[in-house]
Amino acid sequence: MSTVPVALAGRGYDVRVGSGLLADIAAQCGPLLRKPAVPIVTDAHVAPLWQDAIDASLAAAGKRARWLVLPAGEATKDWAHLEEVCDFLLAEGVDRGDHILALGGGVIGDLTGFATSVLKRGCGFVQLPTSLLAQVDSSVGGKTAINTRAGKNLIGAFHQPALVLADIGALATLPPRELRAGYAEVVKYGLIDDPAFFAWCEANGAALLAGDEDLRAEAVRRSVEAKARVVAADERETTGTRALLNLGHTFGHALEAECGYDGTLLHGEAVAMGMVLAARYSVRRGEMAGQDAERIAAHFRAMDMRAELPQLNLSCDGRTLANHMLHDKKMDAGTLPFLLMRGIGQAWLAKDVALDDVARFLDEQLAR
Repeated sequence: MSTVPVALAGRGYDVRVGSGLLADIAAQCGPLLRKPAVPIVTDAHVAPLWQDAIDASLAAAGKRARWLVLPAGEATKDWAHLEEVCDFLLAEGVDRGDHILALGGGVIGDLTGFATSVLKRGCGFVQLPTSLLAQVDSSVGGKTAINTRAGKNLIGAFHQPALVLADIGALATLPPRELRAGYAEVVKYGLIDDPAFFAWCEANGAALLAGDEDLRAEAVRRSVEAKARVVAADERETTGTRALLNLGHTFGHALEAECGYDGTLLHGEAVAMGMVLAARYSVRRGEMAGQDAERIAAHFRAMDMRAELPQLNLSCDGRTLANHMLHDKKMDAGTLPFLLMRGIGQAWLAKDVALDDVARFLDEQLAR
């Protein structure tokens, strides 16, 4: 097991990366579990995989799990399920000093984290990410939210977990498509500011996806270390540093919105295509070499991921996609900053991008 500290004044916590952490949950969480009853929020896909092992660990420590099992999928990140989580926790008599366990992917982590941020004006929670995407990205940094009709993650709060346990063994339970979607967020850290890590992904990505546990552990650890540095420098995205973590997300969220969050495009898949689009738009602006942008697209294709907009079979134009971006959380005084690239490992925040130009660019990409 390796431990990555997230250094925040008065709110610091550890991210532990290793195998067997979930089956040892009682010892790993230790004094965070103050009461005999331990509330756990999970989903219908994850519960059958881990419920017995977690029940056994807690029972051996004289505790009992209290489970709330929600439907799996992005649609669960809504007002109705937020209310259900809050009602469950209140019925369990949760106090502000208690810690709720969030077991699952990014949906469960975001939803549970937001519920605990508002319940009794804030109580504690532990992230138990079971997807690669959640382990390397959404479980670390304290961003919690739900979706609304207006867009993705528009209602939320910064609320840091008390602990993150990234059990590498959980990745063996993922369908290949979900594993690839999470892998996109691993690649992101190389594209932001670490070209050597992107090269590492090119050399090791296929073996990682095929099941090499050591490579998976290294990818999670290095990704978490990268995110922890950014979060420590800019916890609430006020200086622009943390915004770099959104590389590919402005384009990606627009694609997700157009697809209706119906599962035809997973979040990580959208981010992967969004990073390809960000690179190609950077080329269009004369800021990045075309060969670098196509190197990124080629890597995702090599990992059996879609890299071209026509592959989504969208029945819309570039203006429609650009209009989705008007609801982006980064919108500031009518201007939307865009994460672009000057090269692999050279992401930067551009504040002079016109959505009309983005719409034209997207029309070109839809016609490729």
